[in-house]
Amino acid sequence: MNVEIVPSLLSADFTRLGEQIKILEKAGAKRIHLDIMDGHFVPNITFGPPMVTSIRKATPLHLESHLMITNPEKFIDPFAKAGSNTILVHAEIGERVRELLQKIKEYGISAGLVVNPETPIDEIKNQLQYVDHLLIMTVNPGFGAQKMIMECLDKVRYVKEYRDSQGLKFYIEVDGGINDKTIVEAIDAGVDLIVAGNAVFKNDSPYENFKLLERIVSEKINER
Repeated sequence: MNVEIVPSLLSADFTRLGEQIKILEKAGAKRIHLDIMDGHFVPNITFGPPMVTSIRKATPLHLESHLMITNPEKFIDPFAKAGSNTILVHAEIGERVRELLQKIKEYGISAGLVVNPETPIDEIKNQLQYVDHLLIMTVNPGFGAQKMIMECLDKVRYVKEYRDSQGLKFYIEVDGGINDKTIVEAIDAGVDLIVAGNAVFKNDSPYENFKLLERIVSEKINER
């Protein structure tokens, strides 16, 4: 079993973004998580396709663009062309989900579905055959440095059992409230990818923090 840490740039120092991305590369990161917020679907605002274009020029790492926006269908094209390797859309947008997942895949990139803490997995089970990623939010989306809603890890356990029983192939990812304690709980639940923002960038020490989380992951997996 391999579990990857995915640093979220929401917690990075935007005045030193290129420098911090290079530090993450040296630390061994393979993916970067980009939180795209429109101030409507969630209360915060971050950045758009031009920023992703700049990040793409700065790194070969796999870029996950998490679209927390009200009308994602308008932005799949620009975010795909900006260099996203994965685009994730929220299940909460409703009936458009399957069409959007297909549209994302037409760009030759991975399609992901995101579920908020209040959304039951049973509501989206019929979509899981179409996804490459399922991102389970373990905090309410919009801001970093929140405490994990531990009950959300029950969704991870449920989805992992369902995925394996149905022979489906997709990543199970969690986002929110990760620290050196909750990361162990997430691994036990059965995740493949762990988004970490503040846990990576705190104290202006992304290299050391990433290595610490990576070591915790390795030790936990080796226990099995």
